[in-house]
Amino acid sequence: MNPFNKFNKWFNLAKETFEFDPTAFALSSSSNNKPDVRMVLLKKILPDGYIFFTNINSNKGKQFNKNNNLAMCFYWESLKKQIRISGRGLIIDDKESDLYFSSRPRKSQLGAWASKQSSVIKNRKVLINRFQKYEKKFENNQVTRPPYWIGIKIVPRTFEFWQGDQFRLHERELYYLRKKVWQKKILSP
Repeated sequence: MNPFNKFNKWFNLAKETFEFDPTAFALSSSSNNKPDVRMVLLKKILPDGYIFFTNINSNKGKQFNKNNNLAMCFYWESLKKQIRISGRGLIIDDKESDLYFSSRPRKSQLGAWASKQSSVIKNRKVLINRFQKYEKKFENNQVTRPPYWIGIKIVPRTFEFWQGDQFRLHERELYYLRKKVWQKKILSP
């Protein structure tokens, strides 16, 4: 089985039955041999990768600029399913980022301008004031995408599918690329 097809099958099941947001995944990045992880949302599934959006000036953006090797982990507890993916991140073209940005709620668009993501602020009032500043700036106008707000596509090199089972007899399948062909191994839990 192609791992992209298996991902789609599990993801569609999660969309139908998982009580929380099935698009949430843990994104791992690193720089200077220091790993970092946070939750982000999957926004687009392509035949060759997975897209999320971020502020490239954020900590994850700075880490990405130093090391574009990324890992993602989906876990759907009620389904007893987990998918781990590792691969290389690529910045998508501006047109695609513009298209997705324009589909976001207006206040989320303004929030992208207002937040200097990951930077220290004196208090929340600073953020609210910046938000109000951009509300006025874009009043009666379309909110354009900030140049630092981008999409990143993760192109997988490996997939690991984990299916929970009794007595720790979990099922684990590892898919990896070898000479541009997906190979499969069964792993012991």
